[in-house]
Amino acid sequence: MKISVAMAFSQHTAVDFIKDAVQLVESKGVHGIWVPEHVLFFPDYASTYPYSDNGRIPGNPEGILDPFTALTFIAAHTQRVRLGTGICLVPQRQPVYTAKMVADVDYLSNGRMDFGVGIGWLREEFENLDMDFATRAARTEEYILAMRALWSDGVSEFSGQTVNLQPCHFNPKPVQKPHPPIYFGGESDAAMRRVARLGDGWYGFDLSPEQLQEKLVSLDAALAATGRSRSDIDLVVGPNRHPVNEDTLAAYKAAGVDQLVVPVFAGKLDKLSDRLDALMALGGD
Repeated sequence: MKISVAMAFSQHTAVDFIKDAVQLVESKGVHGIWVPEHVLFFPDYASTYPYSDNGRIPGNPEGILDPFTALTFIAAHTQRVRLGTGICLVPQRQPVYTAKMVADVDYLSNGRMDFGVGIGWLREEFENLDMDFATRAARTEEYILAMRALWSDGVSEFSGQTVNLQPCHFNPKPVQKPHPPIYFGGESDAAMRRVARLGDGWYGFDLSPEQLQEKLVSLDAALAATGRSRSDIDLVVGPNRHPVNEDTLAAYKAAGVDQLVVPVFAGKLDKLSDRLDALMALGGD
């Protein structure tokens, strides 16, 4: 089981610290760095954040770096570590530009991009971007299909309900073939069906080993309905609020997790180093 980290960088994070931090992460043998996305936050919102007890985003953040900008910066200062969006809010974004950013990061990093995607939960963000919230799930699936067409070799074209592309040149193509792996986030049955239909992997979030086992029943059923099995996808899990120790690490591994994405926060490099050492000492591939 590979060990990766989730890191969020904001307007309060010094640029030199970001560079030094990601180089430190890579030097410790961490598999990947996953970064989140929100272009807007709100002091007041009615939407319920699904991964906290009170329905609010922990820490009441006011801003974070765009994931593709952050990953491009990280790519320029590292050589090996994988670069993941954890997750990209696909239905909020113009899909051609998103496909472009994914392909460009993959090109600039020499094939290190992992594309984690989700449908979003913050209605207010969608509304302020003039993007329909109710149709976000269907739009996500069509956007992914359009992106796959753009990433394919040769001249691209696509015809759908919300995206129509006449034959066009789209370059550079991604280094990874046929495209960077697509990991669908979400823990609902509908999310599992998206994984089964379109995904190269599932990114389950805020799950204990016991909760993961429950969700895998739904995932296995969705995969079977499309003629696939769990061996056809990568299983990525972010423990988030749940502890990571020798026992839980062994339980995640026994459940078939391919990659564990552990949140790591530190304001100083020495503290970050200590936390990474403790994490990597637990084991992993």
